[in-house]
Amino acid sequence: MWTGYAGDAFAESTWVMLWSLQKARPLWITNLQEDETEEMEGPQSPGQLLNPALAHSISVASCGNIFSCGAEDGKVRIFRVMGVKCEQELGFKGHTLGVSQVCFLPESYLLLTGGNDGKIMLWDASSEIEKKQKSPTKRTHRKKPKKGACTKQGGNTNASVTDEEEHGKILPKLNIEHGEKVNWLLGTNIKGHQNILVADQTSCISVYPLNEF
Repeated sequence: MWTGYAGDAFAESTWVMLWSLQKARPLWITNLQEDETEEMEGPQSPGQLLNPALAHSISVASCGNIFSCGAEDGKVRIFRVMGVKCEQELGFKGHTLGVSQVCFLPESYLLLTGGNDGKIMLWDASSEIEKKQKSPTKRTHRKKPKKGACTKQGGNTNASVTDEEEHGKILPKLNIEHGEKVNWLLGTNIKGHQNILVADQTSCISVYPLNEF
């Protein structure tokens, strides 16, 4: 049994941990800041800020051994659990500020992300995850000792994206200009239709349709 850990109850952290709940201790630890130093040495895209890789949100896919992590540096990282350790499958950027929320849709590798930049994006990581599963990467990380009563609909669901170099190996399938910092999001089925529920710093819950997916 395992869980992700991003900081503690009182402070944010760049550490992500794989825990054994039976032994009440971490089995595996990675420092996202070290990962940022190793992998993001290339030129930054316009508007991309060099923020520390503080872990904000973790979401586990339905399969149980794939999880994503959104961080303050604007990057989304996807990991695979391999027994008592984890390996990073891929990392990509789309938000110009920190990634405040990540959420896998049920029974898929479709990933919703929300950012401090007021954007909501939908990514399809299935091809990359399946590719990595067939050809496992040799890279490993070394082991070290969260509603308002009213609803609102709308927003600009502009699906335009920039080039692949900005986001990494995958591109967002959907780009919604929500306009407010995203504090929580969820992909859910309402009356037979897939929707995105979004909470921000206002007292309202926003609802966006996701019928095409």
